[in-house]
Amino acid sequence: MPIPKEILSVERPKNTIVYAYGKNKDKYAVKKRIGCRYDKGRRIPVTGSTIGHIIDFKYVPIEESPECVSCSPVELKDWANVTLCNSLFSDILDELLCVYDRSDAIKIFCIAILRVCNPGIKDCELKEAYDTSFLSQTYPNVALSKNTVSKFLNDLGKACSRIELFMQNRANNVGLEHHLLVDGTLKSDESQINTLSDFSRKAKTKGTRDISVMFAFDLEKMEPVCSKCFPGNMLDITSYEAFIADNGIKKGIIVADKGIPASAAKEHFSDNPDLHYLNPIKRNAKVIDTYELHDYDGILSSSEDILYKKVKCEKADKWLYSFRNAAQASIEEKNYLKNAKRKGTYSHKQFLSKKSSFGTLVLESDLDMTPQVAYKTYSSRWEIELVMRFYKSACQFDETRVHDDYSVIATEFCDFLATILTFRLINKFDEVSLLDKMTYKKVMHILRRAKKVKHIDGDWRLIKTAPAQLDVLKKLGLIDAASTPKRKRGRPKKCV
Repeated sequence: MPIPKEILSVERPKNTIVYAYGKNKDKYAVKKRIGCRYDKGRRIPVTGSTIGHIIDFKYVPIEESPECVSCSPVELKDWANVTLCNSLFSDILDELLCVYDRSDAIKIFCIAILRVCNPGIKDCELKEAYDTSFLSQTYPNVALSKNTVSKFLNDLGKACSRIELFMQNRANNVGLEHHLLVDGTLKSDESQINTLSDFSRKAKTKGTRDISVMFAFDLEKMEPVCSKCFPGNMLDITSYEAFIADNGIKKGIIVADKGIPASAAKEHFSDNPDLHYLNPIKRNAKVIDTYELHDYDGILSSSEDILYKKVKCEKADKWLYSFRNAAQASIEEKNYLKNAKRKGTYSHKQFLSKKSSFGTLVLESDLDMTPQVAYKTYSSRWEIELVMRFYKSACQFDETRVHDDYSVIATEFCDFLATILTFRLINKFDEVSLLDKMTYKKVMHILRRAKKVKHIDGDWRLIKTAPAQLDVLKKLGLIDAASTPKRKRGRPKKCV
């Protein structure tokens, strides 16, 4: 039955159609057209849901019901932590854009920030953390679902030459006078399918398989420069040359430990005249007796109990710097005697042979420097221990949760970026003297509590926060430092 003309002539929204319904087809509803489809070359309109009815020759729209809460956007989000991380880390995004497509660079960037702001977070939890943080406002529509991240990390690891290029670009920015602290650490990896997981030298103690991760830390910038992962059964001395060659370290001064001698990368040092080294040598090395390095020439001007001697090796074209710390020597002598008494193995001849080496340190370098500078430079090596400590504890990167080689390489790359950000946060906290009164973990806890909520008018506003926590946000420059003057404590004086 055709619809009456007087019904069709009733004013209603554009791009709608009228259809009759009911037992006698005497009721009329209005549906909205949502598009068209092709059927044998013909365009056939496609209608959507009913948006109203025609009653008594008038169009009556259906009132829209509120959206279900499960479909509603998140309106309370972490703000301070991700905002500070974004501001300190923005130049890394520029470095990533030199190597990766913009969408990939932003995804890597967001993963690194989320791992710092949520220590120990799993890949399957990244989506939830992203949606509930202000990263989703700053960088919208980043795909971080469980399956997406899993495939992305696998693809990221397959393109490992780009990771290498990124590391080389960072190494190229190292200054000639910068000191690079190099060291390695072990991470648990019980995967049965990747070639990096193997039993390390600590297998008897840990009882697990490991992978080895080597870092270079810029002492002047106070942040990691580059990293690379190796099989767990490889010693640092074995992977040392591959590490500095693959990462393109061609300038600066490398400060390593006894397990990574310069001889392990002799060719690389000779091919790069702007790259130098400062390494300790073992206490039983023959050169110590050859050059009589325990016959000291004087006392360091900065200390009352550290003796020194400096010798040039003509054949090897290097300098040797020998030191003896009297306080450390006393401690080592006491511990030696204590252990000898406990074991019942004291030998006066053996004691005299070892006594001269207690508290000693011998450094070798291809640079001519004062003993004062050499000792001070090597004494700063404890900074690399902080890198390893924060890498494993603060960031909770002590275990690899992925399995195949590609995912391990990609995950370690994201962890490396997160480590850079962690040290930038530490430097920032130290700059504004926050670490004088609280720990790094406490400051991050305060930042996470500083959230923003979206109000009815559409504005995002900081939730009510304790004054002490507001002071932290002000020191970090996250909110305006201007504040209302405080009232004096106590009651006002009474008028006489």
